[in-house]
Amino acid sequence: MTELKNKVAIVTGGARGIGFAICEALGAAGCDVIIADICEDTSREATQRLVQAGYVCEPYKLDVTQEDSVRGMVQDVLQRHGRIDIFVNNSGVGQKVTSTIQLPAAEWNRVLSVNLFGVFLCCREVGLVMAKQGGGRIINIASLNSVSPVALTAAYNVSKAGVASLTQTLAAELAPFGVNVNAISPGPIETAITDAVIPQRAATLGISRDEMVERVRASIPAGRWGTPADVAKVVLFLSSDQSDWMTGQNLILSGGLSGTQASPLKHVILDKE
Repeated sequence: MTELKNKVAIVTGGARGIGFAICEALGAAGCDVIIADICEDTSREATQRLVQAGYVCEPYKLDVTQEDSVRGMVQDVLQRHGRIDIFVNNSGVGQKVTSTIQLPAAEWNRVLSVNLFGVFLCCREVGLVMAKQGGGRIINIASLNSVSPVALTAAYNVSKAGVASLTQTLAAELAPFGVNVNAISPGPIETAITDAVIPQRAATLGISRDEMVERVRASIPAGRWGTPADVAKVVLFLSSDQSDWMTGQNLILSGGLSGTQASPLKHVILDKE
């Protein structure tokens, strides 16, 4: 995709997992990549790996839940690069697996703050820049949970459904300015967040972690879990000229899986531990 050469791309949560795979793919396509992440050390290490591979990359410390942090990053990138062509909202957190009627308000707020409010802040600041410059691509990483909510993760489900709705709203508003806004909703992907959630999910069903992993794999028509690289490939498509007439879409990337719904054991619903 030679048309991406020298494009300025920012990826939030770009230091690891899906975010790093996206940074790697954009770097390989010739973009100037900014890894925007709250973890400075990890971000510097990720940047070093990409620079050693021959890509143009720089780290930036970002807390997506803080207006000053988001606004400051956008302005700094503009001062140094003059424009922002691609922005990937990838920062996100998982939720402690628990029933909605036992979900602490603090956990609800933590998840919504990063997964939805953070995406809103970034979309607002970057959307204004792209509208003024007359073009750009915003790509929001949502989840299959945005259209197929799963029991025991209400905050996560709602946050990702909100990202899908925000994507459609912003796409309608920014289309006259030549700005495309789309979302990608991955299904089961091998990431650190998934590694943390799978044992919790397995416990609610009374099975082992390995049994849970296999149960998920067997439910996917493609026969395998997804990888961060699978997501990165779709980001490249949405960043390129090949998706010029696509905006306001929530692309389901799940190996054919339309959704899962594993009913937890009855005692889990009232368990306060």
